[in-house]
Amino acid sequence: MQINQHARLSCAPMMDWTDRHCRYFHRLMSRHTLLYTEMVTAPALVRGGALHLLDYSAEEHPVALQLGGSDPAELAAAARLGQAAGYDEINLNVGCPSDRVQSGTFGAVLMKLPQTVVDCIKAMQDAVDTEVTVKCRIGVDDQDPEEVLPEFLSRLGAIGCSRITIHARKAWLQGLSPKENRDIPPLDYDLVQRMRGMFPHLQLSVNGGITTLDQARGFLDAGLDGVMVGRAAYHQPWDILAAADRDIFGDDRAPTPPEDIAERMKPYIAAHLASGGKLAQVTRHMLGLFAGRPGARQWRRVLSEQGHRPEAGLDVLDAALSAVRGAQAA
Repeated sequence: MQINQHARLSCAPMMDWTDRHCRYFHRLMSRHTLLYTEMVTAPALVRGGALHLLDYSAEEHPVALQLGGSDPAELAAAARLGQAAGYDEINLNVGCPSDRVQSGTFGAVLMKLPQTVVDCIKAMQDAVDTEVTVKCRIGVDDQDPEEVLPEFLSRLGAIGCSRITIHARKAWLQGLSPKENRDIPPLDYDLVQRMRGMFPHLQLSVNGGITTLDQARGFLDAGLDGVMVGRAAYHQPWDILAAADRDIFGDDRAPTPPEDIAERMKPYIAAHLASGGKLAQVTRHMLGLFAGRPGARQWRRVLSEQGHRPEAGLDVLDAALSAVRGAQAA
């Protein structure tokens, strides 16, 4: 399956959430969904030498590296490091509205600097053979998305950047917090849909406010090339990912039950503990596994209360599973 096909459904890059442990867990539920790293800044890799930020498990493929930055040469160097690490895609963040991102002149603020984005993408494309993509907003602050977004997409298409994920909200860089920017600006799915018609040669995915596979299928049926799901894939991972291979990718494999997913995490967790890691570094990403099912509250409580003990091990996971089975039998 080509990377563009995997991008029919993807899990959004989310700071502090989509780390390598989260991605491994998500991959157990879907073989085909495209997974993204947290945003990794180009300066951290190139100037800071923080190459551990590129670590991942081979089982995570297909997996994309999202980079943050605004210096073409530095992003090119970071892209080379990402390609050498074996990532299936290199993505440039043109959507994150956090203060830290703005202070580095990257993320959503780059919507105001389209030529800088073009220069960065061209430098990255020249540096690597891996596909270079963009994740953006429909606009920022007082920009008119009806004008800004088509111009932005046209510029990217002209340099051969053909796969773009559009968060269907504006970002307000002044006056709204990053959290508020995920909810308060209204969603404009219609605008993204119109871009599909204006730029038939581009591969366009929609992001923002999508919480079910039914919604995702609706966008795909309406002609969009892909759907990126964020917080719902994290808080209700089984609901989004377990049926994705069948419902989105046409794979007739039956969804793996959540209890089996938890069992299949045990060897990974054991290896993490043996290397000096802590249980909660993995299990914090698993709290939503039983969301909406009998035993969900007990599962979260056991993992939350016991998982942070310094000596916590697989016995905690067993206890959480036992609590789930007890609740289901009640």
